[in-house]
Amino acid sequence: MLLIRSDIQEWNRLGEDGQRQLYADYDVLHAHVASTGYLVDASPLAAPDVATTVRVRGGEAVVTDGPFAETKEHLAGYYLLDCPDLDAALDVARCIPDARLGSVEVRPLRTIR
Repeated sequence: MLLIRSDIQEWNRLGEDGQRQLYADYDVLHAHVASTGYLVDASPLAAPDVATTVRVRGGEAVVTDGPFAETKEHLAGYYLLDCPDLDAALDVARCIPDARLGSVEVRPLRTIR
């Protein structure tokens, strides 16, 4: 799984033209990843300010508005891939436009037995 973390301040600095270009870059990336046969699923996420966080403490659920942590970067989206190896996943991660603004975490899914 490629977890895309974006920096909202960097996003805002792009301006309207830069943001439009970033979306265009995602269109190109998405088409490329789909053509490799690796793509299982991908989606952007809504902004953190519309998130709801649930924590269970002492058996009680506490629900709060907003993201789970105050950080500069937020989880902006993901790609779920079925790659033959880590190198193939890293090749895709290097192409993710938001890697220029934040980071992309490459993490294998855990096998549950």
